Amino acid sequence: MRESIREILARPEAGGEVSVQGWVRTARHGKKVSFLEVNDGSSLSGVQVVVGPECPGFDTEVRGLGTGCAVEAMGKLVESPGQGQIYEVHAQTVEKIGGVEEGYPLQKKRHSFEFLRTIAHLRPRTNTIGAVLRVRDSASRAIHDFFHERGFVQLHAPLITLSDAEGAGQMFRVTHLDPSDVPKDESGETDWSQDFFGDSAFLSVSGQLEAEIGAMALSRVYTFGPTFRAENSNTARHLAEFWMVEPEVAFCDLSELADLAQAFLQSVFVRVREECEEDLAFFDQRIDDSVLSTLANVTEEPFEKITYTQAVEILEGAQRDFEFPIGWGTDLQSEHERFLTEEYFRRPVIVTDYPKGIKAFYMYLNDDDRTVGAMDVLVPRIGEIIGGSQREHRLSRLQGRIADHGLSEEDYWWYLDLRRYGSVPHAGFGLGFERLVQFITGMANIRDVIPFPRVPGSAEF
Repeated sequence: MRESIREILARPEAGGEVSVQGWVRTARHGKKVSFLEVNDGSSLSGVQVVVGPECPGFDTEVRGLGTGCAVEAMGKLVESPGQGQIYEVHAQTVEKIGGVEEGYPLQKKRHSFEFLRTIAHLRPRTNTIGAVLRVRDSASRAIHDFFHERGFVQLHAPLITLSDAEGAGQMFRVTHLDPSDVPKDESGETDWSQDFFGDSAFLSVSGQLEAEIGAMALSRVYTFGPTFRAENSNTARHLAEFWMVEPEVAFCDLSELADLAQAFLQSVFVRVREECEEDLAFFDQRIDDSVLSTLANVTEEPFEKITYTQAVEILEGAQRDFEFPIGWGTDLQSEHERFLTEEYFRRPVIVTDYPKGIKAFYMYLNDDDRTVGAMDVLVPRIGEIIGGSQREHRLSRLQGRIADHGLSEEDYWWYLDLRRYGSVPHAGFGLGFERLVQFITGMANIRDVIPFPRVPGSAEF
């Protein structure tokens, strides 16, 4: 396999012949020399290819190369006299592999992120989106390594399900029925028994319930895959399709889960800082000048731990005119979460023990009968990045919570079986992977940290 530009630039010294393949970012042509900046996506930095008139096809081919052309250049790697680059390539041959038709939309200028979303098939060639994708890759590998090093087994949760893990009803339906000829039952309702799966099926909103099955046999499992929410929110914080990381641990309580969440995040941050130094410096310079300092802070400092009740008391005493009024029993909004992390504690915060009325049915009911063993991990700029809980492992309590939420035990028969046969205390959390990437990169809109965003009104590419 050929040497990438990243590998070429990492050579300890100049010298020797190299072959560079990539896309021209910029081209400057003079009468006797051409300068091509070539990038192959392996790093933020490209390499400058210097082409003289002795190169075959200099006048007929090289001088016609422009932004976006795919090329292969062979030549000698030399130390560069220019600033901002270690090496350059003095080309002996340059071959145009793929030309560019008139109207190529990515020229040497800054394009708005709104515009780039309309050309998602080309935007990975930009500095910003290319850097985002490299950070995604680094973070993804760090996540798998973290869990594998601690004895977790990866569980592949299904994407098609009959269960609503959140009990919120915001799910995409999966059906094979002909919309022009939908079968009806005796009451005139859709007869889902005639559908492909013999019942009403949906795209999964979470792999948590299936992860609990794994934890009840393998002790430590995690899922990492796409999830779907039919939430009609056209905001910079929401996607209809996104990736979730969901570990589940048997014989684990809320305190142990909070420690796991902190260790997990800090491990990922350390890894990305090591592997993506150049990309992070770019984000700090071009996107948000707090990227590097914030990452250093959350990596090196312990997270603050408070209860929901303490958080409400802090917010009520802040004498702030919040857009969303705060009071015990109301959920924390992004502005509240950011106040706690950015102004009050100036570090990540783990909030525990939320009112049972604002949390899901599967969360452990505390002895006060008012709160559940839930936790949220809040970070600067983003707010909630992790949500988790100790699960309700007591059968009668879980049945009561299902009834309180207006859900049917019949729909969760297998989930209840886990409490009937060898139930143990267990806990888990969910991390929105795109929010993690947002936090690391400082990108303001979640649509710009996933290759192909799925949002209300748009599912292109």
